[in-house]
Amino acid sequence: MTAAIDHYQARMQRVLDYIDQHLSDDLDLETVSGVAAFSKFHFQRQFTATFGLSLHRYVQLARLKRASRQLAAERGRRVTDIALEAGYEAPDAFARAFRARFRQSPSSFRKSPDWAPWLAAFGPLNNARSKLMKIYYEAEDVTIRDVPQTPVAILEHRGDRATLGDTFERFIAWRKASGLSPDKNPTFNIFRSERTPANPADYSMDLCVGTDQPIDPNDPVMKSGVIPAGRCAVLRVVHNTQNLEAPALFLYRDWLPASGEEVRDFPLFGRRYFSYFPDAPVQDVVVELYLPLK
Repeated sequence: MTAAIDHYQARMQRVLDYIDQHLSDDLDLETVSGVAAFSKFHFQRQFTATFGLSLHRYVQLARLKRASRQLAAERGRRVTDIALEAGYEAPDAFARAFRARFRQSPSSFRKSPDWAPWLAAFGPLNNARSKLMKIYYEAEDVTIRDVPQTPVAILEHRGDRATLGDTFERFIAWRKASGLSPDKNPTFNIFRSERTPANPADYSMDLCVGTDQPIDPNDPVMKSGVIPAGRCAVLRVVHNTQNLEAPALFLYRDWLPASGEEVRDFPLFGRRYFSYFPDAPVQDVVVELYLPLK
C-alpha cells in the first residue's frame, strides 16, 4: 500500500513541477493530466481531492505569485507584459484579479508592497504543495544553542485564531510606522497555547519584533518585553511554515524524551526569516523553532 501511495504521489508531484516550469504555456487539462499519465476524464477530481483546490485555481494562483514577484523585482518590465505572461488577455482583467487577491493595484504593489494580504492570498497554494511533502525530522536536525537576551516590542493576540489576520495587520502597520524592517529587526512568535485549544477563545500568541528602542507605556498597540537568554533546542522549518504543529510535536514527543533535557519556564517560540526581492522585502519564509531548555 505504501509503495502504491508513493507512486501516486510521485505522479502528482510531476504535475506540480511541470506547472511550475510551464506557467507561460497553455496548461490545459489534457496536457497536464498527460504529464502524470492520468485520464483527463478523472483528473480534475483527482487533483482537487489531492490538493484541496481545483487545477484552474492552482494555476491561477501560481501565475499570480510569479506576476507579483516580477512586479516587485523586475521594475523595468511593463505591467501589460506581466499581465499577458500571467495568462490575462488585457491589463484591466489582470488588475481586477490582482486587486481582488492583494487589495492593491499592480502599480501600487510595485511601488509599496503590502505583504500581509500577499502572504494570506497564497495560503491555499502553500497548503496544496504541502500535501505531498513528506516532512520527517530526526535528532540530527536539532541543534542546541545559547540564545542571547533579546529586547522586543510585543503585540499580544488573545482569542480565536480566526481573528489572527487582523492582529498581523496591526503588527505590520506598527512596525512599518516605527521603521523596523524585517531584514534588520528580527520577527518572533511566542506560542503561549496550543494551535487549536478545545475552547478557541483560549488561543494565545505574542507577535514580537526585536528592538531596543523604548516603547511608550501608553502605546495602544505594543508593549515592551524580552526574550530571555538561555539554552534552546532549535529546529529549522522550511516547508509549510503556516502550520508548525508537526515540527513542534516532533520536539515534544520525540526529541525531548530521548535527549534527557528538561524544559525551562518559557514558552516555545519561533523566529521568522524572510527571503527578499531586490529592493523589496518578502516572498518565502523559513522558521526556526526554539524550545527553551534548563
